[in-house]
Amino acid sequence: MPWQNNNGGNGPQNPWGNGPKGGGGQQPPDIDEMIRKGQDKLKSVLPGAFGGKSGLSILILVVAILWGSSGFYRVETSEEGVVLRFGEWVRTETPGLKWHIPFPIEEVIIPNVTANNQLDIGFRSEPTSGRGGRQTSFPEESLMLTGDENIVDVDFTVFWQIKNASNFLFNIQGPQEVTIKAVAESVMREVIGKTPIQDALTGQKNKIQSETQQIVQTTLDSYGAGIQINEVKLQRVDPPSQVIDAFRDVQAAEADKERFQNEADAYANSIIPAARGESARMLQEAQAYKQQVIAASTGDASRFLAVYTEYTQAKEVTKKRMYLETMEQILSGMNKIIIDGDAGQGVVPYLPLPELDSRRNGSNNNE
Repeated sequence: MPWQNNNGGNGPQNPWGNGPKGGGGQQPPDIDEMIRKGQDKLKSVLPGAFGGKSGLSILILVVAILWGSSGFYRVETSEEGVVLRFGEWVRTETPGLKWHIPFPIEEVIIPNVTANNQLDIGFRSEPTSGRGGRQTSFPEESLMLTGDENIVDVDFTVFWQIKNASNFLFNIQGPQEVTIKAVAESVMREVIGKTPIQDALTGQKNKIQSETQQIVQTTLDSYGAGIQINEVKLQRVDPPSQVIDAFRDVQAAEADKERFQNEADAYANSIIPAARGESARMLQEAQAYKQQVIAASTGDASRFLAVYTEYTQAKEVTKKRMYLETMEQILSGMNKIIIDGDAGQGVVPYLPLPELDSRRNGSNNNE
């Protein structure tokens, strides 16, 4: 054979040759002999000669059976089978054991349509040997401009799944994750661009998430992407790392302002009702005093008019009565001593009325 190198054992041996005769070494296999034996075995299997019509028909039948059996495939419950004929979609198969015309006429793509896929934007998580993972930041994705012209660093995650396998595979150019990422990042920049920085950092995160999810879903539906956005979740919304300390000081001041305002409102809510009650009490007391003074003045005026009427009818009697009543009021609480200037020299012109009263009271008590 032409590939044998029988040089009589001189020089290096060719691996396809028989090698030297002597030396007791193992002889390599003869290729011609191997081919001849293979042809003999094939002729024994196929009736007639190898090139006969009957043997050729059986060979074609065997090849056809093997080719047809290669078209069987299984679609799991979490998958859909997308069948292509010469690269064009023809049908979508449900879970189960299926068959398609084998390659190169038809081929099948089986995507998972129930998996909840995760797409991180602004950061990437790298698993480590520890409990958590290390995150790498991508500022070109995460730095965004707010509605009041401040810059924030936004990291968020989009959770999505396939809702129509054929649309997912053919209506958007692959890899499909690139389209989802571009749409989600663009929509998040739009939403953040309409939101003041304080709202983005504190109380409007749920609104930002829901609005972004709605707009991303609407945009992908307009593309016919066959994708369902399950959730948009903000992972981190912070000022840029260069100024984060200053922003935290501002946030602390804002929190103190809110706390002081709430305390002032609580104090006002507690003191104003008390002041209003005190004011109402003072007004009621003033009204009562007013009525009392008016009634007393009216009574005094009526009494004066009555006295004046009596005075006009009997002036001397009325004057004497008024004098006596006045003196009675004046002297009722005083110690009184009566001295009679006309008593003469034989009688002591002295009458100690208080001592007489005290002695009379003492004798009454002894009894």
